[in-house]
Amino acid sequence: MKISGLQKNSLIDFPGEISCVLFTNGCNFICPYCHNPEIAGGSSSGTATLIEEQEIFSFLEKRKNLLNGVVITGGEPTLHKDLDFFCYRIKKMGYKIKLDTNGSNPKVLEDLYKKELVDFTAMDIKSNLKNYHLAAGKNFNPDCIIASIKLIMERSPLYEFRTTCVKPFLDTKIICDIGNMIQGASHYVLQHCSKDVKMLTPDFFKQKNRFFSDNEIIDFSHQVEKYVKKCSIR
Repeated sequence: MKISGLQKNSLIDFPGEISCVLFTNGCNFICPYCHNPEIAGGSSSGTATLIEEQEIFSFLEKRKNLLNGVVITGGEPTLHKDLDFFCYRIKKMGYKIKLDTNGSNPKVLEDLYKKELVDFTAMDIKSNLKNYHLAAGKNFNPDCIIASIKLIMERSPLYEFRTTCVKPFLDTKIICDIGNMIQGASHYVLQHCSKDVKMLTPDFFKQKNRFFSDNEIIDFSHQVEKYVKKCSIR
């Protein structure tokens, strides 16, 4: 596994668990608001310095009595062919695993669920299908998103879907389209887009105001509540 970052302790990334966070290198999406530009890099390879796997597992061995969860995020973890074996080794140590994904590789998710290697899945819903190219590029097949949503809702023990609120990825019509895409989901999260942080495409934010106000995001939550069991704002 190509791991580019390690956050040694987190109380918020894995609901109900004290966890560490592992950041995989590279991403196949080009979200302009991405806050991990060195890790994602706008390509499947990324540009960040890698951490040796042995260093990761030595850390996990030492923290067995202090942590009970491992979050695997990125970048996009499902790009890595050895993800399943990496998860297997972590599970064998007694840890629970939360996987963060953009939903672009449903076959990988299906394999992980079949092997019971993931305890919690968080999938980012970027926009409605019509506008998914803004995050995924022109050659991406949006059917993968629908397949991943279905798999997660049917197979993941625990899960949440989440959307970062950025213009033009989200508006009144789009939030309802997303609601239809994830209808019946147990939890949907609307995330504020952070300001004054490193981003993959800084010029995207110089052209016009891309941010939503608190009240606008609250309005989005009211509109989508009828589609899902629970909607939260972070």
